[in-house]
Amino acid sequence: MNILIANDDGYLAPGIAALVKACQGLGHIDVIAPEQNASGTSNSLTLHRPLNVFEARGPEVRGFKVVGGTPSDCVHVALTGLLPRRPDLVISGINNGANMGDDTLYSGTVAAAMEGFLFGIPAIAFSQGEKGWAHLDEAAATARSIIDDLLANGPLRGPWLLNVNIPNRPDAVSLPRVVTRLGRRHASEPVIAQTSPRGETIYWIGPAGDAREAGEGTDFHAVASGKVSITPLQVDLTDHASLGHWGERMRKGA
Repeated sequence: MNILIANDDGYLAPGIAALVKACQGLGHIDVIAPEQNASGTSNSLTLHRPLNVFEARGPEVRGFKVVGGTPSDCVHVALTGLLPRRPDLVISGINNGANMGDDTLYSGTVAAAMEGFLFGIPAIAFSQGEKGWAHLDEAAATARSIIDDLLANGPLRGPWLLNVNIPNRPDAVSLPRVVTRLGRRHASEPVIAQTSPRGETIYWIGPAGDAREAGEGTDFHAVASGKVSITPLQVDLTDHASLGHWGERMRKGA
């Protein structure tokens, strides 16, 4: 089995090292990750400059390939020329914090997995429910257990895309696992204005808003209830239910 592992927190992040370690024994593993933290870059591809790729140094990252770009760049480059073999599975994470609800639209972690999905490969994005890396080894063991369960049903046939959020708990491996839908958040908090050393006004994006739709069945509810959330995702953003309405409206406006 050939596995490609990427992330959005950068190649030095503890989450990707823990995930790689947990996946040992599953087959051949290639690790290709961003040089810098690329959280919030969504599905961005770098199109206006070349991408540098180099091999990481250090015991924790030995063999990792590093790309000076986004998470999507990492997987895209891997699948279109960097790897000598096509992966059977693309894994992204483990992210430092949750990727639930509307966050999935901005998430580089989810985007890296989605890039594999777009190439027709089964893919999984793993995140912890809270920032700080608490109980990271337990989250990695949970990720491995989920992969093992998927493989127990036979060869992986895809493509499909799963978004997994794991509570930061010492008993994460034994927590119930539920299939969920994406919740929703309130709008983000206001931007934070500051003055630069040159006297210019600069702005920081404000923190994410609170959960707006977090009822039973959502990813927010599952993680808050001490469960592992597994959300199947798709790429089609078409509002199929309104196609007839807009077709009729356009005809009337013609």
